Amino acid sequence: MNIGFDLDKVFINYPPFIPGKLVDWIYKKHDHILAYRYPSKTEQIIRGLSHGSLLRPPIKENVAFLAELAKTNSHKRYLISGRFGFLENITKNLLKKHHLTELFCGLEFNFKNKQPHIFKDAAIKKHKIDIYIDDDLPLLEFLAQRNPKVKFFWLTKKPKKNVQENLKSIKRLEEIFSK
Repeated sequence: MNIGFDLDKVFINYPPFIPGKLVDWIYKKHDHILAYRYPSKTEQIIRGLSHGSLLRPPIKENVAFLAELAKTNSHKRYLISGRFGFLENITKNLLKKHHLTELFCGLEFNFKNKQPHIFKDAAIKKHKIDIYIDDDLPLLEFLAQRNPKVKFFWLTKKPKKNVQENLKSIKRLEEIFSK
């Protein structure tokens, strides 16, 4: 089975003391369509600083789950991140520092700055992903409609019973095998 994972808020947390809703609001466009803003040069500098390892701690229980999954070697694991190209070096250093690189069979990054939902859709198809986990519900709804045979999981602290047929909400990564 091929399992895809997002990076931020799945394995790497948002900066402490900054509300997740604020971070999400900054990243997305606000015209009621699914679109992500490409930041200005000034924003890129700020986001570069906020994406460093000091402000982006690993989510230890999720990394531990991934490490156990990697030991079984029964599933191929892919990291599919929508991070833009200006974060390339920071992202690679962050993955090395937290020893995440070796836990994946493949790494896909949006370093060519496509819209993240379009990039992830292509990566899911390319790697024939069977299960994909992300924290971004609108993005997952888009992907679930375009990939009806893939099981999608929305990682959230406030799960909902029924999201849609091939999209379930979970609080913990272990739940992907029980839902």
